[in-house]
Amino acid sequence: MTLQTRTLGTTGPRVSALGLGCMGMSALYGEADRTESIATVHAALEAGVTLLDTGDFYGMGHNELLIGEALRTAPAARRDQALTSVKFGALRGPDGVWSGYDGRPAAVRNFAAYSLQRLGVDHIDVYRIARLDPDVPIEETVGAIAELVEKGYVRHIGLSEVGAETIRRAAATAPIADLQIEYGLISRGIEREILPTVRELGISVTAYGVLSRGLISGHFSADRQLAADDFRAHSPRFQGENLRHNLTLVESLRKIAEQKGVSVAQIAIAWVLAQGEDIVPLIGARTRERLAESLGALDVVLDAGDLVAIEAAVPADAAAGERYAAAAMAHLDSER
Repeated sequence: MTLQTRTLGTTGPRVSALGLGCMGMSALYGEADRTESIATVHAALEAGVTLLDTGDFYGMGHNELLIGEALRTAPAARRDQALTSVKFGALRGPDGVWSGYDGRPAAVRNFAAYSLQRLGVDHIDVYRIARLDPDVPIEETVGAIAELVEKGYVRHIGLSEVGAETIRRAAATAPIADLQIEYGLISRGIEREILPTVRELGISVTAYGVLSRGLISGHFSADRQLAADDFRAHSPRFQGENLRHNLTLVESLRKIAEQKGVSVAQIAIAWVLAQGEDIVPLIGARTRERLAESLGALDVVLDAGDLVAIEAAVPADAAAGERYAAAAMAHLDSER
């Protein structure tokens, strides 16, 4: 396994070709084991993964504290290579209920101060608002992050789940390194307008949901029971006929994976890697076992024939169901 590197845009840092998305270690996918989570972060760093992605609202700060502990207890050489990508702005109550987003400059500075403390670092490598605040112009939010860059608290500015017009406005305000957005075999909406826009502007993509929250990992079954606090228990793609249809796509993909002697997850990740050097997939592994499987995607070589076969097995727009429930979709500037 060779962990190559890619650059986040024309202004961003050099990072590993796969990043580790840490959200599932704290929230939204049922219980996670803290000891195993930290061991998984350590194993990722040891394998050469440099990009650790989190959000200050993942477990209401729990995820940042977890990453902070993992970094403190990692060997110095591995700790020094780690780059943090942080999303901010989501508002939640003590009961966990979501109540909007706050992109005001004062809030940006406040969120950053708490993240720096929880992570135990003196700067954040890539900082971005999780969703567009409809009440605050993106220029104001990005301008506030730019001020943090000037002061050394942030290294690079990112965006998350925004559309082409917002991307252009943000890029006209300050250099944007990266757009984080869902992208995978069954989530390909960015190909129509967003991907051409970021490529025109020299902005990279960190792709989350490359396995569609485990749906196309090859490990999810129709009879799996999900806890009430598991995001997938309410996700349209995991419901009833939608789930059954989507799992037929997985079985089609499995045939191709078996012919190449790899797992379904590995071929799905390899497909995203093959879409361009400007795309860095985030793998949401919560255990060392799943991490090792995902890293194996780096050794999967897809030729033109493989890509044609994968496209035939899982065509664009083939998935049944939206990627979020209606209330969450309403907050996605990227879908407008």
